[in-house]
Amino acid sequence: MANYRSTIRKKRLGSANPVNTGDAPEVSRVRIPRKDRNEVLATVGSLLGAKRVTLQCMDGVVRMGRIPGSKHKKMWIREGDIVIINPWEIQDSKADITWKYTRPQVEWLERKGYIKY
Repeated sequence: MANYRSTIRKKRLGSANPVNTGDAPEVSRVRIPRKDRNEVLATVGSLLGAKRVTLQCMDGVVRMGRIPGSKHKKMWIREGDIVIINPWEIQDSKADITWKYTRPQVEWLERKGYIKY
């Protein structure tokens, strides 16, 4: 039954051969940190638990990051991910994570020179 369904699905799409060529997906738009909103790029160092992470920021500061409740289940974060953060105005050693980049977006940022290792 599954084979029959996949055959019909391929016919509806207009091709009997798989379309995947192995190339990375094209990146159409990438969100860049905005200086007027006090946003900074950062790399996730370690997961601390309770929606908290250690962040190595591009401005040279190590901060403790917090994943806000609105993004907790939607944005799964692992060690080594590149994120956009908003440092707190009260404590500069803490920040909120606002955005997580996908792999093709990280490669685009590296090519354009936004990320320096």
